Amino acid sequence: MGEAETWPAYLELFEEGRLAELADKFTARLSECDLCPRLCKVNRIGGELGFCRGGERALVASYGPHYGEERPLVGVRGSGTIFFAGCNLGCIFCQNYDISHGLAGKESSPEELSEIMLQLQSIGCHNINLVTPTHFLPQILSALVLAVEGGLRLPLVYNCGGYELAGILREMDGVVDIYMPDFKYWDEEVAESYSQAPDYPRRARDALREMHRQVGDLQVDDGGIARRGIILRHLVMPEGIAGTAEVAEFVAEEISKGTYFNLMDQYYPTYKASQYSQLSRRINRDEWNEALQEARRAGLRRFD
Repeated sequence: MGEAETWPAYLELFEEGRLAELADKFTARLSECDLCPRLCKVNRIGGELGFCRGGERALVASYGPHYGEERPLVGVRGSGTIFFAGCNLGCIFCQNYDISHGLAGKESSPEELSEIMLQLQSIGCHNINLVTPTHFLPQILSALVLAVEGGLRLPLVYNCGGYELAGILREMDGVVDIYMPDFKYWDEEVAESYSQAPDYPRRARDALREMHRQVGDLQVDDGGIARRGIILRHLVMPEGIAGTAEVAEFVAEEISKGTYFNLMDQYYPTYKASQYSQLSRRINRDEWNEALQEARRAGLRRFD
């Protein structure tokens, strides 16, 4: 089967009827939610809320072409971002805290969500960029079925915090074209203190292995636009608390030295970060330069 027939990835699943089956299967999980490592087991269809506080319908905070993402996603017409409210992490320095903690969003049906996807395609966006999608996977899959029926042909970007269940990702094999996870921390105590997730490092490592198994290193077209693969984000934090050296070494040795590794310098103390001495300032030039050197020493050769 040629590339035109198998890209975006989800088209093959749709044509075989497996995308609709997967959407139904995931929707059933909402009655005893086990979509993420929290394993809250709440009945979201019955109105119960777990850690993420997501209910039966997706909460859409905003959507539109976004030009602040990585260059292979933005191109000239922007990345078609859909920001979902709520989150399965409790980061006390979240820069989108009004969305993730404050739940600033509008309930949207699968029909409405599918129309958003098609609208982003119609205005020329290069992709559909699902921001913080983990807790709304059933709703997204249901909307995706409708959107494909309506003519959606853009690659799907799974833009997440890295706190994923590898088993859930495995079931989604063939849906996502581009995975864009964070790898926030290497240390369990740091992850517990700042995101209420002591198992985050282990979950992120397992998730990244599964993501790479599915889509491999980032591939771009002749115009430099991402088509398939992984874009990995890592936010450099004060005093090296994110464990940049360890994260870079893991990625280089166990994932791929060709991983597109976005080393980010935009940390600033927001939300509740100022209450913690380690998080109460931006990083300095020395910390940034050391992070760059750590990525290079690890052997990574493709990073911003």
